[in-house]
Amino acid sequence: MFYLINFSKRAKAFLSFLLLFWLIGFHVVEAKAITPPEIRGQRSEAITQDMRGRDLKGYEFVKDDLRGVDFSEADLRGVVFNNTLLQSSSLKESDMEDVVAFASIFDGSDLSGANLTNALLMQSTFKDSLIEGADFTNAVLDISQQKSLCERANGVNSRTGISTQESLAC
Repeated sequence: MFYLINFSKRAKAFLSFLLLFWLIGFHVVEAKAITPPEIRGQRSEAITQDMRGRDLKGYEFVKDDLRGVDFSEADLRGVVFNNTLLQSSSLKESDMEDVVAFASIFDGSDLSGANLTNALLMQSTFKDSLIEGADFTNAVLDISQQKSLCERANGVNSRTGISTQESLAC
């Protein structure tokens, strides 16, 4: 025995929808959000005050406070320092080739003997930083910072053999 039920158009549409999912199978798909820049490239090791000689290639530091951190002799190739505080940090003899440092503060830092070849250093400041023997070959700097660095440029980079003055096109 069958009963005729008079469904409205909305009810028929809803029942059709449920039937469709029942036939196809309803699968819940995990939503994946876009990774924000602050946590992209998750760090495999904690950043401490002593990062001397560490391999940190490709790390991203965004709005980090790295004041006073010892990065001397570290491999920092391709690292991103965006809006990062690096005052009084030691980057002595570090390899900073292809670094991107936008609006970062290197004031009072030690960049002696560092290799900054091809570095993008726009809107970054270097007030009172030590640059003896640093290689800035093909680095992109604000003109005011380039002129300021030229005033105290001296020495030759021990790895590349390029003088700091020459690399800054003084």
